[in-house]
Amino acid sequence: MKIIVVIKTKVNDLQSLPILYSFRRCPYAMRARLALYSSGRSVELREIILREKPPSMLQASPKGTVPVLILTDGQVVDESLDIVLYALGQSDPMNLLMPEQGTLDDAMSLIAENDGPFKSELDHYKYSNRYESVDKETSRQNASDFLFKLNDHLSENGPFLMGSKFSIADLAIFPFVRQFANVDFDWFEAQKWTKLISALDQFVSSPLFLSVMTKYPLWKEGDAITVFGQNNNMSE
Repeated sequence: MKIIVVIKTKVNDLQSLPILYSFRRCPYAMRARLALYSSGRSVELREIILREKPPSMLQASPKGTVPVLILTDGQVVDESLDIVLYALGQSDPMNLLMPEQGTLDDAMSLIAENDGPFKSELDHYKYSNRYESVDKETSRQNASDFLFKLNDHLSENGPFLMGSKFSIADLAIFPFVRQFANVDFDWFEAQKWTKLISALDQFVSSPLFLSVMTKYPLWKEGDAITVFGQNNNMSE
């Protein structure tokens, strides 16, 4: 896990809660919120829009992408999977790091395939107008190969990717399956990955997912703190 120290603080200046910069619809931010919520730990949520990145976020993480988690000692974790592993490493009451079928390494390998080849094809499919040399249909077909692989996992192990219980693999991958499906939902629903369709439906209707998809007002400097967590979805 990569943690970058970019903020200098004194002990008496430490935040009472970690700070999470997030964008509700970003699948990377979704997986971070899912992990933090699952861990039972609370954070100060700062909902932003990417076209108006707050200077405080850019100071913490100059690369300017969400999610960004600033720990109470000033350390910064600014990769979504690192936030997932950090949160669950602190507290994992659902045993998400212990898949029922296979190992954590197996889950991480599947996530790496999602974050690498699949996400590249997903971006070319979803944002085809940005890639003049890329054929949208080819990208969709290439991405579909991975989705059929997920469907096979669900057929063999189901109802989740790594067995009969939700795991880090489901938490980290299904936000991106959702993003793919929403590009052309009718087409997605017409495909022969029936187990995947059922698993996605189960995921997006689950109490866990709905709990991390609450709409919050955009954060700006000086706003009241919004506490995000299992028993803390409220403003103070």
